[in-house]
Amino acid sequence: MPETTVIQRIIAESLSMYPGSCACPYNTDRGGRRCGKRSAYNRGGGYAPICFPGDVSKEMIQSFREQASRE
Repeated sequence: MPETTVIQRIIAESLSMYPGSCACPYNTDRGGRRCGKRSAYNRGGGYAPICFPGDVSKEMIQSFREQASRE
């Protein structure tokens, strides 16, 4: 699986675990407004979603691949 695909899957899994609508700055809230600085990504404490490819470490990629190979 290409690294870009792994990164996309890691981001998608992270976002799917967030219960609200404003995990990342580029998401929109229930009113249709862009979340921006109100997103969990920009707030301290609590959830720390992975929103951007630069947030995904080499260790995360390796762990994802190891887990996928066991399934």
